[in-house]
Amino acid sequence: MKVLLNKMTAWSEALGFQQLGVSDVDLSKAEAELSSWVKDRFHGEMDYMARHGAKRTQPNILVEGTIRVITVRMDYWPEQAAEPWAVLADNQQGFISRYALGRDYHKLMRRRLAKLAEKIKAEVGDMSYRVFCDSAPVMEKALAEKSGIGWQGKHSNILNREHGSYFFLGEIYTDLPLPLTEPTSDHCGSCTACIDICPTQAIVAPYKVDARRCISYLTIELKGAIPEEFRQMMGNRIYGCDDCQLVCPWNKFAQATVESDYLPRHGLDSPQLLDLFAWDEKTFLSRFEGSPIRRIGHEVWLRNIAVALGNAKADAAVISALKAKLMHPSDMVREHVTWALAQHGEALG
Repeated sequence: MKVLLNKMTAWSEALGFQQLGVSDVDLSKAEAELSSWVKDRFHGEMDYMARHGAKRTQPNILVEGTIRVITVRMDYWPEQAAEPWAVLADNQQGFISRYALGRDYHKLMRRRLAKLAEKIKAEVGDMSYRVFCDSAPVMEKALAEKSGIGWQGKHSNILNREHGSYFFLGEIYTDLPLPLTEPTSDHCGSCTACIDICPTQAIVAPYKVDARRCISYLTIELKGAIPEEFRQMMGNRIYGCDDCQLVCPWNKFAQATVESDYLPRHGLDSPQLLDLFAWDEKTFLSRFEGSPIRRIGHEVWLRNIAVALGNAKADAAVISALKAKLMHPSDMVREHVTWALAQHGEALG
């Protein structure tokens, strides 16, 4: 089986993955932590985190017969993209989380995982499996930690000493009795950089994030109005937030992606807010064909940009663009536009 594990690692690297690990299916520790997190309501409107019962924390219930989980990671850091801090410092531009600048990773990862699983099956003969990449109730971080991909940092992302945290995770659930790979230890030490920099102080304690305060949640998962208390704190972040990763010392070891699909499209690494705000729904859907951003929908997209424009330096173009959306059919868009105008001293009504 050790020989098979070595072959699997080689196959995974040939398919574009940078690391492979194998864990058992005992997630009792993670189950307790999830239960506490949900009890505290830190999941906000992400009701799916509280659904599915034991399927999320007991892989053999989600996929009967599962005794091992193969976890792989794939680097996504787009080295050619505009410097993130420079974009964040320019309030006329919109900041988009670096993972979402190119094409959607879900399909690419699942296709590669399926190819890896088929290679393993061809080698061993009899094997049942199912592949996942954010596509089912899977505790990918806990499984990655158990398999030695890295450790869960104080910001809750998985960290690797040689590669930082800019990578995607994918899993293969299987009934194959593979040897386990060794987990790694926590190397965050006394560092609190991610906690200190969070614009909304969403990391309420080391290793614990209140999603309701997290800008990634507010700009992606939340479908209604963004609470006013967080709007100024959001700055020009219009899709996700990378601050906790950008400041992490371990990300000086981050490796640039070798996947062209993850490179920026449509100038999204340093876009002008006014240009994005002018997109109608047809343009939005067209530009974001094959992008993870498409899933939030045009209404949420405009909501997020309205907040960013409210935080931008006021000029005639910004005020004009906002006023042009005051008759938008969406109550939510109009409400955020009205707030943005008020930020610039444009009282209405």
